[in-house]
Amino acid sequence: MFNRRSFGRIAGAIGASIAGWATPASSALARPHTSFDSLEQIKAGVLNVGYAEVGPAHGPAVILLHGWPYDIHSYVDVAPLLAARGYRVIVPYLRGHGTTRFLSSRSFRNAQQSVIALDIIALMDALRIEKAVLAGFDWGSRTADIIAALWPDRCKALVSVTGYLITNRDDNKQPLPPKAEWAWWYQYYFATERGRLGLEQEEYRRDLARLVWTFNSPTWGFDDATFDRTAAAFGNPDYAAIVIHNYRWRLGLATGDPRYDGLEERLARRPVIGVPTVTLDGERDPFTPAGDGAMYRDKFSGPYAHRTLKGIGHNVPQEAPEAFAEAVLEADSLPRR
Repeated sequence: MFNRRSFGRIAGAIGASIAGWATPASSALARPHTSFDSLEQIKAGVLNVGYAEVGPAHGPAVILLHGWPYDIHSYVDVAPLLAARGYRVIVPYLRGHGTTRFLSSRSFRNAQQSVIALDIIALMDALRIEKAVLAGFDWGSRTADIIAALWPDRCKALVSVTGYLITNRDDNKQPLPPKAEWAWWYQYYFATERGRLGLEQEEYRRDLARLVWTFNSPTWGFDDATFDRTAAAFGNPDYAAIVIHNYRWRLGLATGDPRYDGLEERLARRPVIGVPTVTLDGERDPFTPAGDGAMYRDKFSGPYAHRTLKGIGHNVPQEAPEAFAEAVLEADSLPRR
């Protein structure tokens, strides 16, 4: 059984491991990476997926999943840390972002939660990855949570920022306290035709993303070059359609694909996740639920640990790459039942 004492032993071992990152990993953090060396493309499901890959080709796989309005560069400093520990690190652009493209112009530009998870399963199949540690934030957390819940045989361990994010659309019909509703302002903007048109305009699209970055991560002093590097991913021809559909679908304002109704019904029941999991909360993240993880603790039935990162906002992997990489190592070291 996983308890406080066993957590202490694991945390000590992980701390010693992280301390061993002085070279080359922490020196890499002293000089932050500006980009991945190269990008790959592979046909997977309905997509041609763009992704970065670092680390040994035969190492244990880690898949790092970004959120909105972000891209693969949220992991530009996490990936080399994990590669230095022997992991094969895969960082894909989600549908509608970067170099990921639909194979057919006739495909429904669908962004309901289950299809994004199916994209990652298809990517794993295409790369012949049977099982991987999945780690993410924002859309990436939700996607990783879904795979861990519905396809636990494909998920070796999980790192989920902001805990359990699987969506129940009926629950989403219920109002939140006004301060919480205000933090989600862009969902309601995207629910309107005015919001869709605003997102389609390049200038407003960039301004909106920068505004969200600043609000989501009040202590993160990102520079123009860091923002511009990610904003290039928003030039994907399907970006606006995917983002708009995602947020409208969550609010019950857009329909999904009936082929996935069965998956969505299972997800609406909020399935418990049994794989080894580390959850992370950024203390300054406006979307972090109160209670130091207590609000979603009962959704994780397997070996589990939680951390709240002081002074960190929403984009945890880019704001605190060492802590995020440490969480991946810890999740992968938790005892299996």
